[in-house]
Amino acid sequence: MPNSIPEAVLFDLDGTLVDTAPDLAEATNALRRRHGLTSLPYEQIRGQVSNGGSALVTLALGLPSGSLEHDTARQYLLDAYEQAVAVHSRVFEPLDQWLSRWHSEARAWGIVTNKPRRYTLPLLDALALTPGALLCADDLAVKKPAPEPLWEAARRLGVAPEACWYIGDHIRDIEAAKAAGMTAIAVGYGYMSEEEDYQQWPADIWFETCGELVDALTEFH
Repeated sequence: MPNSIPEAVLFDLDGTLVDTAPDLAEATNALRRRHGLTSLPYEQIRGQVSNGGSALVTLALGLPSGSLEHDTARQYLLDAYEQAVAVHSRVFEPLDQWLSRWHSEARAWGIVTNKPRRYTLPLLDALALTPGALLCADDLAVKKPAPEPLWEAARRLGVAPEACWYIGDHIRDIEAAKAAGMTAIAVGYGYMSEEEDYQQWPADIWFETCGELVDALTEFH
């Protein structure tokens, strides 16, 4: 564990702060049903959620990205998701309780996500999440693993990058945090395939469960 207490905590969104896989899985299976296919197992879809809509289309229909057919299917999936963006999605427990305390103490926190703002804002509104800084995929010219969104989040919070923790469940989160000069926190409870080993990512700290992450964060109250 680093000796310094973070002045701000920044989170990836899907698979780190919020469990959005149930609603994304439903949209993925809606796409399959539209093509006369049976639903895929939830766990199979969950492992691809952090790779985005294109990866979910390829998983659902076997269509490689770049084709018109793929793009049409991706739009259908995203439209289905937009209609039900927060039906089953929830902040991971016990992170929800920790975040309520951190927020009530007026401590700085934010979200840096590769999710477009179009889907992020309704989700955060439904979950009553009000981060001090929010950077989405379409806010800057670049997105993670580039460090610029993390730097911008720190700037908006009035905190130096080196005083921030960035927490994520994908290697691009860790790469972005390291490039930004932040403490890089990798979590193993998020959305990754069975072949991925998050402990091999170049993080500063690794937490297997959300409970372990919250135990560490609670030390800073």
